[in-house]
Amino acid sequence: MNVVAATGKASGRGGGSGRVGGAVRAVGRALRFPVTGTARGIRRATHAHGAGESGLGKLIELHAVNGAGDVMVTVALASTVFFSVPTDEARGRVALYLAITMAPFTVLAPVIGPLLDRLPHGRRAAMAGAMLARALLALVISGAVASGALELYPAALGVLVASKAYGVIRSAVVPRLLPRGFSLVKANSRVTLAGLLATGAAAPVAAGLHALGDPWPLYGAFVIFAAGTFLSFSLPPKVDSAKGEDVALLASGPLRPPGERARRPGLRSVGPAVTYALGANASLRCLSGFLIFFLAFLLREHPLAGQTAAVSLGIVGVAAGAGNALGTAVGAWLRSRAPEIIIVTVVAVVLGVALLAGLFFGAFPVACLAAVAGCAQALGKLALDALIQRDVPEAVRTAAFARSETLLQMAWVFGGAVGIVMPLDGTVGLLVGAVFVAAGWLTTLRGLLASARGGGCPARAT
Repeated sequence: MNVVAATGKASGRGGGSGRVGGAVRAVGRALRFPVTGTARGIRRATHAHGAGESGLGKLIELHAVNGAGDVMVTVALASTVFFSVPTDEARGRVALYLAITMAPFTVLAPVIGPLLDRLPHGRRAAMAGAMLARALLALVISGAVASGALELYPAALGVLVASKAYGVIRSAVVPRLLPRGFSLVKANSRVTLAGLLATGAAAPVAAGLHALGDPWPLYGAFVIFAAGTFLSFSLPPKVDSAKGEDVALLASGPLRPPGERARRPGLRSVGPAVTYALGANASLRCLSGFLIFFLAFLLREHPLAGQTAAVSLGIVGVAAGAGNALGTAVGAWLRSRAPEIIIVTVVAVVLGVALLAGLFFGAFPVACLAAVAGCAQALGKLALDALIQRDVPEAVRTAAFARSETLLQMAWVFGGAVGIVMPLDGTVGLLVGAVFVAAGWLTTLRGLLASARGGGCPARAT
């Protein structure tokens, strides 16, 4: 009996400890669920429709990490170069920033693509290197932000170059990871949308870190880019393959068959529709750079009616981000439509909205212009991607992506430089922005419509 009683007591104690342990595990699961549940939901979204099997899902996640890290650096630099000093001094600082970082960048950017073309078998390592470089440079900038040292500018240039290198490699990697039944435009749309969503999610986190001190967003960028360094190696080994690839030159003229030898490396042309579309996209990118800098200074000095400067800038930023996300989402749906018509239409819409916003300057027209410009830029770029996919032979398609993005970046820098020196007059400034769009639209309208009527120039088989 004593044995039975002792056994009963032990069993009771064991049952009690088991119940306590079970309760602890249940609480642990409940606390982990928001994180693990969110992670599983993100993984299901990024790996849907065969993206997980092809490896595209890994690239989508890597690009989301890239977008989150970039916004951390952007918030830190904006607060240091723009918000910390009076408007006149800020214009000088931003001009100096463009001169020291963007000007050399426009010289280096065309070199990045050809250099990476020579290293096609190390793309995962190159992407990891671009991430690691930005992680280390974020630490350098954090020290410069705290002390006001001049190394801020060369470090920021290094971040831009590394970011461009990542973008070029990403363009080369996407075609290698297409799931069955995916078009290149649809894949690019999903990757871009993931980056935009991550940027939007990380922006308030960056703002919260900035409230702790100027260097803190850069510490966050270091952690994010360090994670991206390891995540780069999770991409499938096939992204290091360069089978069948060549280099391309963005010039007008008849296409040369991929196998034919030429005096200069690469193709003589990527097709007239691509060059026309690139011109139209350059006008949109020029408007984007112009609006970013012009409205930043204008709204800081003359906020929208009834709003503070911070709220005014927030309204424009949210509108532009929402428009960009909408354009990226719509672009995937429109992928089967004529890309020439899409480009002509969106540029015409932006031109009309820019004219109306200039003539009737106010909070609502400016927000509408920011949203429409963001949407048009995303749609125009996806339509350009579709034209490259359709008209450029597969052997040189990834190189054409790299070179087109370089030219678009240079157009953005030019628009930003004009936005800095413009007088702070809303009507005049937005009408100048409309002139940029009109120039791109009128010079490409006839060529794009003719290309659409002719059915384009289909890519030759390789």
